[in-house]
Amino acid sequence: MGKQKTGQLSASSTSTSPVGMLEDFLRSSGSSTDTSTVSEQESRRGQKHGSRWGYIVGIFSRRRPGEDVLGLFAGKEGSLKRSTSMRCVIGTAPCFMPRIDPNGGDLPWKHFGCAELQSATNNFSKENLIGKGGYAEVYRGCLQNGKVVAVKRLTRGTPDEKIADFLAEVGIMAHVAHRNTAKLVGYGVEGGMHLVLELSPNGSLASWLYGLKEKLEWQTRYRVALGTAEGLLYLHEGCPRRIVHRDIKAANILLTRDFEPQICDFGLAKWLPEKWTHLTVSKFEGTFGYLAPEYMMHGIVDEKTDVFAFGVLLLELVSGRRALDYEQRSLVIWAKPLLRKSNARELIDASIAGNYDTGQLNLVVLAASLCLCQSSIRRPSMSQVLQILKGDLSCLKNTGELRTPFFRKILSQNPVPRAQPSTPE
Repeated sequence: MGKQKTGQLSASSTSTSPVGMLEDFLRSSGSSTDTSTVSEQESRRGQKHGSRWGYIVGIFSRRRPGEDVLGLFAGKEGSLKRSTSMRCVIGTAPCFMPRIDPNGGDLPWKHFGCAELQSATNNFSKENLIGKGGYAEVYRGCLQNGKVVAVKRLTRGTPDEKIADFLAEVGIMAHVAHRNTAKLVGYGVEGGMHLVLELSPNGSLASWLYGLKEKLEWQTRYRVALGTAEGLLYLHEGCPRRIVHRDIKAANILLTRDFEPQICDFGLAKWLPEKWTHLTVSKFEGTFGYLAPEYMMHGIVDEKTDVFAFGVLLLELVSGRRALDYEQRSLVIWAKPLLRKSNARELIDASIAGNYDTGQLNLVVLAASLCLCQSSIRRPSMSQVLQILKGDLSCLKNTGELRTPFFRKILSQNPVPRAQPSTPE
């Protein structure tokens, strides 16, 4: 009797469920938005030149420690300014911006030779293979100084395509420096395209949710949700350029020694210029089970693409189920009826049943419901998602849903702060 009471949301009609309430409220809202878009397919009409890619990689390999890459390109005939390929401009330009330490020092990445990487990974042995996807293989490695790293070797495409993908990913990571994103240690361009990153001691979130006998307790799962949300918010709003990750999933969330989440694998990431509402892509890439409807149907990519995938990730944290199981059954399709009924009890992972915070669970379920709205304009931004997860529902205070039973239940635990009266000057 003295134990914490298990979390249970009372079943109710569709109109009082998180998804139902929000969609009812927004059904009559206008869907007008800035429709300015740039087709990636049209932007790639320019021809790629192998010599240009080779020139760029040569500069990377010749770079001396601490040397600013911008200086290397100044006045060179092979400058990217002459490129007619939008992919070249969009994918690689950011990586030539110098990465500056906030404390005033330069933070150059180490250039690893082929022999160094072969030695670190035992010649890329199968025993050291810790991850494999459609684009790359990841190996566990140990550097000469004893530092344990993950070595990502690009495997897909022609040599020119591998170089383009390598530069695009390095270009994204050049702008990323946050406690909830993976840390780039260095790179290698001899014998293939390689990225060297810090290896997280606790592996990926997916391994803890599905692979290990030991399961994550609720407080750790809640911390992972908060940390991942903060990392995504940083990518969307805190970076010098807006970055859309495009492949948020449990396998791409690494866990540090103290289970702090770190977003990794920026191979599919895109950056969006400030005035673009979205990017339209013609090539279908990503992981089934996490893909937003507008991306699957129309190739539209923006920050809400990541918001939808984050909603799926929240369901994985709550339920312990895969986004797409071995029988190709979708977690979202399974969970939607339960979300509409506000029935969290049936969502909960059996391994943590009875050992979770009811208020936190309600907030996570609410956030997941909003993130998984079919229409992207009805999904919250990551700043709003983070507010909700922390119990601040002020971003919803002007909506009619606050009058419904489910929202009143959450509000009783997490009151919306009242606006402070303005002080006359």
